[in-house]
Amino acid sequence: METSIRRQLAEKVDVTHLTHVEQLAVFSAPDRVPGPRVVATAFLGLVPAGVDPVIPEDTAWHDLDALPRTAFDHEAIALRARNRLRAKLCYTNLGFALAPEEFTISSLRELYSAALGYRVSATNLQRVLARRGLLAPTGGTAPPGRTGGRPAALFSFTGDGMQVTDPFAVFRPPARQRDGSKRQQAGRPHAS
Repeated sequence: METSIRRQLAEKVDVTHLTHVEQLAVFSAPDRVPGPRVVATAFLGLVPAGVDPVIPEDTAWHDLDALPRTAFDHEAIALRARNRLRAKLCYTNLGFALAPEEFTISSLRELYSAALGYRVSATNLQRVLARRGLLAPTGGTAPPGRTGGRPAALFSFTGDGMQVTDPFAVFRPPARQRDGSKRQQAGRPHAS
């Protein structure tokens, strides 16, 4: 099945480098499509940051928070995939599938923040992932930015196969104050 998924993605949208594939769910509601009953099996596939596949003219990338109208239950399927990714980032090492081989903690924070839907503290993210034994310094540094400063250390994930690292962990969204605004230090990851 995974070979077929990889072949289809390579043919349709030039995605040849999937770092993780898993079955998401089977969608079989009798009324999910008009006409005879159709059963669909959906999969979640992850591509590391920096991969920019060529897509056909009739295809486009869309932010999940701003999807155009989709056919049938495809929006629900896409949102289920997003929720699965968010959950697995909390209790597994699945971040390896989104990150390039080497990364700064700041760039990893950006990936986690984008996937989780809220700003994550780089310091707390590093602390949580290091405590789980998921990060290893490479000894290298990233080139300094436009403003100069000390070069950021490069890290890599210690493994590239998904595993449960903390079954009770939760990355909590930013806490809200009584007036509904977000607190200053929002999006701290916590292990519960």
